[in-house]
Amino acid sequence: MSALPATPPKALTAYRPFWAKRFGPAPFLPMSRQEMEQLGWDSCDIVIVTGDAYVDHPSFGMAVIGRTLEAQGFRVGIIAQPDWQSADAFKALGKPNLFFGVAAGNMDSMINRYTADRKIRSDDAYTPGGQGGRRPDRATLVYTQRCQEAFKDVPVVIGGIEASLRRIAHYDYWQDKVRRSVLVDSKADLLCYGNAERAIIEIAHRLARREPIEALTDVRGTAFMRRTGDPTAEGWFELDSTEVDRPGRIDELISPYQEIKQDACATEPDAPQPIRIHKTGRITMPPRERTVVRLPAYEVVKSDPVLYAHANRVLHLETNPGNARALVQRHGERDLWINPPPLPLSTPEMDHVFDLPYARSPHPSYADEHGGHDGATKIPAWEMIRFSVNIMRGCFGGCTFCSITEHEGRIIQSRSEDSVIREIEEMRDKVKGFTGIVSDLGGPTANMYRIGCKSPEIEAACRKPSCVYPGICPNLNTSHDPLIRMYRRARALPGVKKILIGSGLRYDLAVQSPEYVKELVTHHVGGYLKIAPEHTEAGPLSKMMKPGIGTYDRFKQMFEAASAAAGKKQYLIPYFIAAHPGTRDEDMMNLAVWLKRNGFRADQVQTFYPSPMATATAMYHSGLNPLKGISRDEARGERVDIVRGERRRRLHKAFLRYHDANNWPLLREALKAMGRADLIGNGRHHLIPSYQPLTDGSYDSARRKNSTAAPAKPATPRKGQLLTAHTGLPPRVTGAARSGGPRPGKPGKR
Repeated sequence: MSALPATPPKALTAYRPFWAKRFGPAPFLPMSRQEMEQLGWDSCDIVIVTGDAYVDHPSFGMAVIGRTLEAQGFRVGIIAQPDWQSADAFKALGKPNLFFGVAAGNMDSMINRYTADRKIRSDDAYTPGGQGGRRPDRATLVYTQRCQEAFKDVPVVIGGIEASLRRIAHYDYWQDKVRRSVLVDSKADLLCYGNAERAIIEIAHRLARREPIEALTDVRGTAFMRRTGDPTAEGWFELDSTEVDRPGRIDELISPYQEIKQDACATEPDAPQPIRIHKTGRITMPPRERTVVRLPAYEVVKSDPVLYAHANRVLHLETNPGNARALVQRHGERDLWINPPPLPLSTPEMDHVFDLPYARSPHPSYADEHGGHDGATKIPAWEMIRFSVNIMRGCFGGCTFCSITEHEGRIIQSRSEDSVIREIEEMRDKVKGFTGIVSDLGGPTANMYRIGCKSPEIEAACRKPSCVYPGICPNLNTSHDPLIRMYRRARALPGVKKILIGSGLRYDLAVQSPEYVKELVTHHVGGYLKIAPEHTEAGPLSKMMKPGIGTYDRFKQMFEAASAAAGKKQYLIPYFIAAHPGTRDEDMMNLAVWLKRNGFRADQVQTFYPSPMATATAMYHSGLNPLKGISRDEARGERVDIVRGERRRRLHKAFLRYHDANNWPLLREALKAMGRADLIGNGRHHLIPSYQPLTDGSYDSARRKNSTAAPAKPATPRKGQLLTAHTGLPPRVTGAARSGGPRPGKPGKR
């Protein structure tokens, strides 16, 4: 396998700036023509359309991409949460000179709008005031259509996590079917996936040189459409995906003794030669950088779950930027091409991105009547990260239910210690309301900073889905020393009282460094530390690619010992997932017993949410385990127990909330059916009691914010008001039935 390119990629700062660099950085990227005029602009080179409110902070995608392009000399405007009912809002900044950049926001728009039970959420953390309904479903599709309506001849480049996770034919949980690539449905010109700084800078400069967007077919981290017979596809060796992923083996070598039909080559001299055999008997494979792997077509995978799982498995095998090959998948009459993933940013490049002149505040247009952002227009997501600092990107954990790896990649990209310290000082000096407490110093995972493979050559050739499952790879450097040094330097800064760690902790890594655990527990835990064992049973844990509960027990001992040594009472808050593929009812029962035995009462319960493109989602859709290889033969492939249906999902969730009296009737029925009625009783060793108190549907949590109030009684409808299922009221009684009883909403006689 080839390693990373011998010549490093062009650095983000190595481009000659665009001529508009003379305007300098804007206090905020403009959201109106008036702001553009104040900056002296007559037009925007690039307009970014986003489903989130514009917060000029490096944790918000539109700010990172906007400021990165601004640093290249381009004039960038923002259209945030536009009214999508017409194209008018998309004309607010005029016609962009180069392209529209479209993203649904920091979350997939469907996950943002709907719960795991497919119910509409009442709020949106990325909207002023937390107001829901400010973005459309499948926002990337809608925004792209409106941009094209506004200015038909302006290219549209889509990106963000929604585009990343839907870049290929994918299972859509909300429609319960396989949908086409978002690039096909949106009819955009180009798709950027992953953290797209490197790709978007190259695209902008090439378009500025008047290259047609149709010619941008060689940018890593992008996807585009090709018609059959496109001459730009010449010179590629096409490999069928079944040769890449034979059941049970990865990249199985083809026998050097197999015969090659020379007559086919003679009759078709221009046909690609898949294998060249030399006298030595060794196989010469084509160069990976000129090889494209053909996946089963959309029309095939949409109706064949086995081939869908196969395509998902191959996609995840081709995610290491050091050896990934291009992918192609037919959609109708055209091919979807997905170039290899973007090369990771170096530490100086990460510093460049995070050192840009962010205002670290929401746009002034969101200010309340007092000119601040703490009142009715407060943006909850901004409040959450307001005093936090991101120190790295990526995650090599490979959890099958998580989207971080699919979006940010497995290679950790870390900032320098100096860059992180500068951001803390800037936050201390400039951000209104800072009290000396840094809410988080982390990233996708709190303790993967500067951790990676010991060998660049091994890292470039590796195709493992995880560096820490089923155990920690011996080639992984697990030193926490750089992180410990950063913690110590950061908390010694004048004006910094405390630094908390709010990001999720990978405790199987933490136990490799007792000094880190001591440092963390002594100085950086505010009473509670959240970690995510996710389950206790081997079955579901093997489908999640998570460590066994024994590792949690080991970390818990270290945590408690360090807390006692520091003279502090501190607690672990473990998170668990209900209804994950591979989870039997008995597994959830055993987890509930473990929770009670250890004195845990879960307040926040997470039900498995099948996000697009995740490996666990492929399990959910196909009933197969892509981690073990795919086969139609039941004796060879591994079948997975899938938790479907509202009742069973509700049961698994109820086991996590075994202490909630509202769940006891359901649990009693299930325990009896499972032959475990011995867990029903009034003793300490029982899971749930045999008695049933009167309940009103509410739940009182030890933490008030997690309490749920009883549902309000439906109000009496006004005269003429329709009674529908959405009101929670019974259907209207009409006709002859009305005389047999009281009218709905009216007192009646008995």
